[in-house]
Amino acid sequence: MIICAKYLMTGDGKTVLEDKAVLTKDGKIEKIASKEELTKAYPEEEVKDYGEATLLPGLCDMHAHLGYYYSQPDTFNYGPQLIMLYALQHAQSAFERGITSVRDMSSAHGVCKNLKLAAEKGFVKIPRITHTDTGICMTGGHAWDEVEEVDGPWEVRKEIRKQVRDGAEWVKVLTTHRSHIPELTQEELNAAVDECHRRGIKCGVHAGTNPGIQMCIDAGFDTIEHATFMTLDHAKQMAEKGIAWTPTIMAYTLLYDICKENLEKNAGKPVNDPVMQKEMKDYQYFEPAYKAYRDHFKEFYDTGVTVIAGTDMVMYQSPFLPLPRELQYMVEYGITPAQAIQTATSNPAKVLGVENERGLVKEGLDADLLVVGGDLSKDITCLNDVKLVTLGGERVFEDGIRYVGTHNMFM
Repeated sequence: MIICAKYLMTGDGKTVLEDKAVLTKDGKIEKIASKEELTKAYPEEEVKDYGEATLLPGLCDMHAHLGYYYSQPDTFNYGPQLIMLYALQHAQSAFERGITSVRDMSSAHGVCKNLKLAAEKGFVKIPRITHTDTGICMTGGHAWDEVEEVDGPWEVRKEIRKQVRDGAEWVKVLTTHRSHIPELTQEELNAAVDECHRRGIKCGVHAGTNPGIQMCIDAGFDTIEHATFMTLDHAKQMAEKGIAWTPTIMAYTLLYDICKENLEKNAGKPVNDPVMQKEMKDYQYFEPAYKAYRDHFKEFYDTGVTVIAGTDMVMYQSPFLPLPRELQYMVEYGITPAQAIQTATSNPAKVLGVENERGLVKEGLDADLLVVGGDLSKDITCLNDVKLVTLGGERVFEDGIRYVGTHNMFM
């Protein structure tokens, strides 16, 4: 297939080409050249010309929870089978948003492992998934009723060993919540990083407040999730140590907006979402969190810290994987559309260690591609107009139709 668009954004954070087309073959990007050159050299290929549109790499959401059912008002109904179906629906919705890869940062045990296996067997068509197992916290720590509780460095190591045994590709640790009291000790955090790295896998950590953020930098995690109240010095340290930052602006801004609306319109009355009801108690946390991202994102970005985009959507009836809105916030807060796209394409590929496979529109890489209407380099909201998504050269979303398998099956 030859895909043509007026603009081609490579995903490197700066390069935008015009009047180029891409030939996909055997799941790879075979050649990038002008439409005329490709159609002349490959007259048998189907040609899809989208005109005034932008071709770019498929997006990657680096903080998702595909199997997170805890905010459903009827959690008692969610056994293993229903959780798996919920996660499948969540994963398939990614294509509508131009997402072709996801890093799941804690779902119910075995969900993502089996989703990947189902995709490998051809049972389902879903994005490429990289996943942790369930998260790890201290006894009574953040999300203790959803993740594994451990205490002491050797319990931390034992749990990581179990998760690696059971197929975890990353490890997720949680060490702060809504206060400045760190949860896991420095010794426990150090043990987590050491155990992961000596086993050859990477680890991310939920840390939003101080001194927990500094402790995680000192431990040497590969990614810090949220880092909501990080400082400029933290960002500089992370840049120097090669620690990536997943800000999840959308998650905290949405919580701020929902809490504010509920307090103003409903006088804080109970809501159906049990997780949201707990979050209402922390409204005073979300306003400064929202302002921290708004006021400091660009300043931190400019340190050179590697930023990776993630959504962390877990509230009842919240949008699945709203990555385009996350990138829009980044642009509103000061970076260019091309830079924002890099946080969801080549930056994630590097952090995941697959930069030689995907993340750029480049010859020889996987044909995970996205076409959106308009000039994306000028207007980030063009991401809301998805024309085509391909995964390994196979169309999975086109003109409002989500393809779920081969032989023209669609939804």
